[in-house]
Amino acid sequence: MITLYAMGAGFGLPELSPYVTKTEVQLMMSGLKHQKVLGNRETAPKNQLPWIDDDGERVGDSTFIRAHIERKYDLDLDAGLSTRDRAQAWAIERMIENQLGWTSGYFRFMDAANFAKGPARWFDGAPEEMRETLRQGLRDAVFANIRAVGVGRHSRGEIVWLGTLSLRALDEILGEKPYLMADHPTGVDAIAFGVLAGLLTPFFDSPLRREAERHDNLVAYVERMMDRFYPAHPWRLREAA
Repeated sequence: MITLYAMGAGFGLPELSPYVTKTEVQLMMSGLKHQKVLGNRETAPKNQLPWIDDDGERVGDSTFIRAHIERKYDLDLDAGLSTRDRAQAWAIERMIENQLGWTSGYFRFMDAANFAKGPARWFDGAPEEMRETLRQGLRDAVFANIRAVGVGRHSRGEIVWLGTLSLRALDEILGEKPYLMADHPTGVDAIAFGVLAGLLTPFFDSPLRREAERHDNLVAYVERMMDRFYPAHPWRLREAA
C-alpha cells in the first residue's frame, strides 16, 4: 500500500499544494492502490510535501515519486507519446514548475490580503502570542525561496508579465486539444492542472488569476481535469468568477 503524505483540502481546492496534486493525480492515473493522509514537512525525507511511503520505502519530491512508481511497477504515464512528445512534455513541466508555479505562489503568499485570508490562517490554532511570529516566519521563508529562484527579485508588474508569458505558452500548446499531449491525460497534465487550479481558484484574487481567466481553453481544461479526477469536489469557476 502506498501512503501519500499531503497538505489536504483548502482554498477552494481539493488539495492545497499543486505538487501534492501532481502526485495524487499521477497515482490515480497509475491505478495503484494508495491512501492519502495529512503530512508534516519536518518528518518528510526531503523536508517537503509530497512524499510517499511505499511499503516502508520513503520517497520525497513529486518528480522522484513518479520515477519510483514507474520503475517499481513497470508503468509509463506517457504511454503512446513519441520521443519528441516526451521531450516537449518535460520542457513544459519545467516551465510550469520553475516559473509559473513561483509566479502564482508569489501572489498567494506575498500579497497581503491573500496571505491574511489563506496561509496565515494555518496558525489560528497556535497560542495567540506565537501566531504573528509564526505567520511572519512562514512568509519570510517563502519569500526567501521565491527570491532565490529569481522571481522575487522582480517588481510586481514584472512578475505578472512573466506569468502571463507562461499562460500564453500553455494556451498555445493546449489549443483545441482536450489535454496537453494526447487525447487522454499524461504525466505533465498532473502538474499543469495543479498549478492552474491553484491560480484560478476564486478563493484568491490576483492580476495573474484574471489573466488566466481570459484563456477559455485553460479554464475549460482545469474544469475537465477536475471533473475527471475530483468529481465530488465543488468547482464552479465560471459562476464564482
